[in-house]
Amino acid sequence: MNKPATVPIPAGWFWMGSNDGPENERLMRRVWVDAFEMGVFAVSNREYAVFLEASGHEPPPFYDDPKLNAPNQPVVGPSWHDANAYIEWLSEAVGTAYRLPTEAEREKAARGGLDRRAYPWGDALPANAEGGRHTPLEPVDAYAPNGYGLYGMASGVHEWCSDWFDPNSYASAPERNPRGPSAGERKAARGGSWRHSVRFTRCAARSALAPDKQFSDFGFRLALD
Repeated sequence: MNKPATVPIPAGWFWMGSNDGPENERLMRRVWVDAFEMGVFAVSNREYAVFLEASGHEPPPFYDDPKLNAPNQPVVGPSWHDANAYIEWLSEAVGTAYRLPTEAEREKAARGGLDRRAYPWGDALPANAEGGRHTPLEPVDAYAPNGYGLYGMASGVHEWCSDWFDPNSYASAPERNPRGPSAGERKAARGGSWRHSVRFTRCAARSALAPDKQFSDFGFRLALD
């Protein structure tokens, strides 16, 4: 099977968080992230189907919904554990050690080199920002890519991160390659949601969910060292 498309994200400093958003995004601070690679797209139904057939893993609960299971839509409903099961299978299948990104990596990648901007493209929402219950789930390549060549970094689905979530972690996190706490109740996630009233999410916006939960606006994206 072919390896998923990834792009290099250069090492360097960037401004993480926001001084204008909720308390869990504060305070904005300068953070160093080592070089890594990020999947160009969220993992799609087409890709996840290969994993399900090869491994016999149980499909997510929304897998047969015709509104959500087009091959080029992001797979929705995998738990954090399901995402890692896919990653372990894929890593062995293609001989590359994939993983979930950290929150810091995901935010740096979302910004696309535009530091201190609210969204991957700038500070203003597009005209089609309204979403909600009747908004269709878009394909993984919807809209233009950001400055790093990544698609869907502010839309589509919330994407699982590797970190445990701590709403107060920014106050004590190291400035180089920060990670969440060693344990917790919820895993961090980043990115937009096709079923929110505003479907685009700011680069600094944080969300979290228990790792065994399966929601129709949660998916994931690959990273690797």
